[in-house]
Amino acid sequence: MIPSSQVAKLQSALPFWLSLFLVPLIWIVAGLGGWWVLLVPIATWYLFSALDAALGLNLANADLDTTEDDLFWYRLVTLIWPFLQFATLFGVLWYATHTEHLTMAGKIGLFFGVGVVTGTVGINYSHELMHQKDKRERWLGDILLAMVLYSHFRSEHLLVHHRYVGTPRDPVTARYNEGFHRFFPRVLIGSLRSAFKAEKDMLARKDLPWTDSSNPFFRYWALQGGMLLLALLIGGWEGLLLFIWQAYIAIWQLELVNYVEHYGLTRKHQGEGKYEHVKPHHSWNAAHKASNWLLINLQRHSDHHYKPDRRFPLLQNYTEADAPQLPYGYPIMTMAAMMPPVWKHYMNPRVRKWRQMYYPEITNWHSYNKAKNPMPR
Repeated sequence: MIPSSQVAKLQSALPFWLSLFLVPLIWIVAGLGGWWVLLVPIATWYLFSALDAALGLNLANADLDTTEDDLFWYRLVTLIWPFLQFATLFGVLWYATHTEHLTMAGKIGLFFGVGVVTGTVGINYSHELMHQKDKRERWLGDILLAMVLYSHFRSEHLLVHHRYVGTPRDPVTARYNEGFHRFFPRVLIGSLRSAFKAEKDMLARKDLPWTDSSNPFFRYWALQGGMLLLALLIGGWEGLLLFIWQAYIAIWQLELVNYVEHYGLTRKHQGEGKYEHVKPHHSWNAAHKASNWLLINLQRHSDHHYKPDRRFPLLQNYTEADAPQLPYGYPIMTMAAMMPPVWKHYMNPRVRKWRQMYYPEITNWHSYNKAKNPMPR
């Protein structure tokens, strides 16, 4: 266990600040143009995968008695990122639409890289912020999501995913043998529907219509509309299309991660729409050091679902005895997810092993595979 006094030190938090180097990299490649624009996704995916191979796993856990004050340097990076991302996204958008050295292919490649960053880092940081009690942090999370036109993710994640993960009601839980190319369109439609329904149902329980001003979807639409308008004013129609392009790439990155996090893992149906409680073994765990720096411990996902209110420095690592383990960090696993035969080669045997380990009494998995079990009560 890492003592609180060690956790609180700046040097302990600094590795989680590595994501900030992606900001000057975006500006550098925008100035260079050409094939240089590919450096951003290369650095995000391949560099951190190489660092994972070189640095190995981090199996140590922070002392859970560490206070909020001790976590200042960790919280700070999530608080400054929304401002850095806003300035970078719209600054590069202006630059790309007002310079002559970038070809159209170069602009598309550049904003592909921007989308990788706004998805890999931006949405991930919004996820950390939306789980906090401080309204200012939740607002920063909303602003980050509006920059990628995916504001409903907050409602879906907090009201649906955490409550119903591993059951047929959760569209984000990837089914066994379901390729990402089938999962992606299903989750795009399903998560929006489930998020809106969750907010509508919550208002109905207060005898309020969905049109009530307290429905956060009005805030979502206003923020997203503001981002689209700003992109149009800064870069014209070309700028608007480039903005939408980076948002799509960011959403693709998010849903790749969602696909990896729970692939094939289901909660046991106990009859009459009742399911077992969420446990660490209902999420894939990964202890790879460098990619957890980039993703602020998102790969310790087993603990996040077990204790959603823990800030990222305090998320605990689980061994194979308590949670299923991914063979590689998210950068490699998400690339594998884009190649269904490769993904199934690595992951299907692990799912079958997991089923035998935790649920040997279940002999027919058809209803789980096809999400045909009764909806949870």
